[in-house]
Amino acid sequence: MVIDDGMWGKLSKLLPKPKGRHGKNDRLFLEAVCWIIRTGAPWRDLPADYGNWKSVYNRYSRWVKQEHFNRIFEILKKRWRSRMAYD
Repeated sequence: MVIDDGMWGKLSKLLPKPKGRHGKNDRLFLEAVCWIIRTGAPWRDLPADYGNWKSVYNRYSRWVKQEHFNRIFEILKKRWRSRMAYD
């Protein structure tokens, strides 16, 4: 798990308002995106525990186009840099 409770507290404030059934499992969705970024694997290799890879990818693509990830990635980059400094 990459997104602990403290990180989730920061990220959850940046998420778009849910529409219909979307917005469900936002934390799991962000974990899936982090898995893709960390591993460099293609979307189709996303473990089923994160949900259907195509649905996760489509949601990711929408969020990128709508610029929801700009601030989210800034927070995640800071987190990963601090973790790498201690490894």
